[in-house]
Amino acid sequence: MWIRAMMIWLLLVVGAIANGTFRVAFLEPALGMEAAHVVSSLLLCVIILVVSWATLSWIRVPTARQAWMVGTLWVGSTLVFEFGFGHWISGKSWETLLADYNIMAGRIWILILVTTFTAPRLVQRLR
Repeated sequence: MWIRAMMIWLLLVVGAIANGTFRVAFLEPALGMEAAHVVSSLLLCVIILVVSWATLSWIRVPTARQAWMVGTLWVGSTLVFEFGFGHWISGKSWETLLADYNIMAGRIWILILVTTFTAPRLVQRLR
């Protein structure tokens, strides 16, 4: 189950990268940076839910506890990737990376993490 869950997380990373590319190429020129960020964040939440719906039975998550554990694994992996890649590979400052968590500034990245965490259990419950 855990290897399959990580394979799906990698698929989510690909979806997030494609979403970011779409945001920069199409949404930002059309909507501006702030509105594009909001639309892109909501779109990524939809991608996470759709991928979860399509793959959860393949992952074989039989219990609610395990669904929450998959969500925790996905969020933890996302944070390690975001801060590790963002800081040490892309060279972004910690301040820049943490700016996406500033809800008061209109940044809704936290919604993506909440969606990532809850998606396995939500999909499991709906099925």
